[in-house]
Amino acid sequence: MRRRPPHWSPPGPVPPGDRGEPNLRPRTDETLDCLSGHWKIFQLRRGHRYSTDDLLTAWYASRAFVDRGSTPGRILDLGCGTASVGLMLLWRFPGAYLVGVEAQAVSADLARRSLRYNGVDERAEIRHGDFRDPNVFRPGERFDLVTATPPYLAPGEGRRSPAPQKGPCRFEDRGGIREYLKVAATCLEPGGTAVWVHATRHRDRNVETARAAGFGEVAVRPVVFREGKPSLISLFRAVLDGRPCVVDEAALMVRGGDGNWSGAFRRVRLEMGFPA
Repeated sequence: MRRRPPHWSPPGPVPPGDRGEPNLRPRTDETLDCLSGHWKIFQLRRGHRYSTDDLLTAWYASRAFVDRGSTPGRILDLGCGTASVGLMLLWRFPGAYLVGVEAQAVSADLARRSLRYNGVDERAEIRHGDFRDPNVFRPGERFDLVTATPPYLAPGEGRRSPAPQKGPCRFEDRGGIREYLKVAATCLEPGGTAVWVHATRHRDRNVETARAAGFGEVAVRPVVFREGKPSLISLFRAVLDGRPCVVDEAALMVRGGDGNWSGAFRRVRLEMGFPA
């Protein structure tokens, strides 16, 4: 279970919590873990749990707006899982509204309970369904920001975990980056932004897929989990329309050679309400 360190004061609003509702307490196969600030998230003990990938995706998405002095009004999280990315963005942007689309019923239920526990269920909705189904969206519905943490593996490319949630989170059972970006481009406002994380080895594939979907500028920021090691994942940011170009950003180092968090990663954590 993710806990807060002693003597650290979490920033931001305090959630209302369970308010006496049994459904807002963790069940025997669940944990209620710390997230941004005082907020918490329901997760399965042996299921798919939020990771550094999710934290970095939420942070990179937030910087896309903070750096230009704006805030997203409506956010869409494709394949939102337990809504870890969406919750972090709702914490970061108190005026934003979130729509999460999730195909796994167990994940959608956990996400809805987390939203209610943190008191932001009126600022968000989780739609249980396949985001490739156009009926999941309302006619004319558009968003300022679309986020995604798509699976990196094609079916049969690696060993599939029998644990709940994990298989579809890692394998392209319901499509891969092509399907994610196609839907993102359809749902974004003109000039809107899409942010996602993917395997660094598929950098060129991600850039080409973004261009084919109609995005203009694509920024790529590799992530190095430990100094001296190769980058395994990269953060991608694409703007709908505009002149096609690729911006290669400096790698983000998570840990130095001594194993300690880098200064850059500490700043990421602080911005997103995590202890550094």
